[in-house]
Amino acid sequence: MPQKRRDRQGIRGITAAALALALAATACTGAGEVGENGGVDLDVAPGVTDDSVVIGAHHPLTGPAAPGYLAVSQGAAAVFEYVNAQGGVNGREIDYRAEDDAYDPSTTIDVTRELVIEDEIFAMMGGLGTPTHSGVIDYLNDEGVPDVFPASGALAWNNTEEHPLTYGWQTDYTKEAKVQGEYIAENFSGESVGYLYQNDDVGEDSQAGLDQYLEEEVVAREHYESEVSDLSSQMAELDRAGADVVVCSCIPAFTALGMLEAARIGYDPQWVVSSIGGDTVTLQGLLEEFTQDTDAEGTSADAFLEDTLITSYMPRVEDEDDEWAQFFTAVYDEYGEGDRITNTHAFGMTQAVMFSQVLMSAGEDLTRQALVDALENQEWQGPGHVPFSSSDGDHGGHEGVYVVQYQGDDRIEMVQGPRVTDREGGAIEEPEGFERLLPEEMEFHD
Repeated sequence: MPQKRRDRQGIRGITAAALALALAATACTGAGEVGENGGVDLDVAPGVTDDSVVIGAHHPLTGPAAPGYLAVSQGAAAVFEYVNAQGGVNGREIDYRAEDDAYDPSTTIDVTRELVIEDEIFAMMGGLGTPTHSGVIDYLNDEGVPDVFPASGALAWNNTEEHPLTYGWQTDYTKEAKVQGEYIAENFSGESVGYLYQNDDVGEDSQAGLDQYLEEEVVAREHYESEVSDLSSQMAELDRAGADVVVCSCIPAFTALGMLEAARIGYDPQWVVSSIGGDTVTLQGLLEEFTQDTDAEGTSADAFLEDTLITSYMPRVEDEDDEWAQFFTAVYDEYGEGDRITNTHAFGMTQAVMFSQVLMSAGEDLTRQALVDALENQEWQGPGHVPFSSSDGDHGGHEGVYVVQYQGDDRIEMVQGPRVTDREGGAIEEPEGFERLLPEEMEFHD
């Protein structure tokens, strides 16, 4: 059972100024309406030449969401540059065009149409965000553009009847929360639980999983709006209700803001953070930024983060023994932007490796149909720690999570190995027959 250290020093005297960040960072939120996908011709290969293949993406490269999500496209770009340096895939270099939508759904529509009509992309890869991507999912499917690995945990990406060309990637929020709920029930029996969650699909879907195991233990449910950075009332209520454990279904900015406000009022719960807000490297930077010009300036970020429990499904850069983490670090050192690699970079890097792998499987005679066939039949064995589904009838992506505890000094400990489950009342189980391939064993470049 993980140990929780109490009575931390040096983090009580945080003034309200630490929470006054006017951050409008947004998360992967509510899916829009989707329509039925008609028949399309997939025996085509726009964007493909003898020596290159053009793929597109929409990402917040600027605007209020960029600080949290810019690293995804940076990580993907670094891997594609690495792949191209090795000779590409089946003799073709990958021309990756990540366009800026500033996390504005109306802009997402504009840049996606430009990518499809003007750039003639072969496929969309890793379009980021539910409110943004759900505005273009119909268009991509109607135009016959393979829509591969949207970057969010929304259910809309696993609707094979309406959107047969969309293939999910991220562990969905309910599956992840089920694993969290069972873990808390087993390891913190008898302790009161509070929820802090984003007021959209993230929070709704997460509670649906948590409540399967924790409903009787919940003493407070507190939501936040992504455009309001003041969490004082939420943390005060969690403290007043006596929540010993706080489950944070939050993006990184609000994970950090919640921890800061809790420390300011002398509230010291056990934090359990979902994968979307559990990038400790990103959190360190946010905590350092948010405490500038406050009484807590100079306080180590680890004073807030130590002992935090985090669910994840990808390799984590804090794990120095993980071969994929080592590989990603080396690749980013050579092909990245020069900043420090984070788990958010690793998110995009994992997507890029898996896309390159399926592109390799699609073969030299590359068409959209060949790519879809490869997606439906690929045997996925990494880099993630859990099984991955993109088979006929199930485009759900990663099927579960594992649990780590942050130890401080950029160290983590895996306190529960990978578990997989469904969204409903099915059991949570260890995956059977799943083995990760090492980077040198996986065929994803020439």
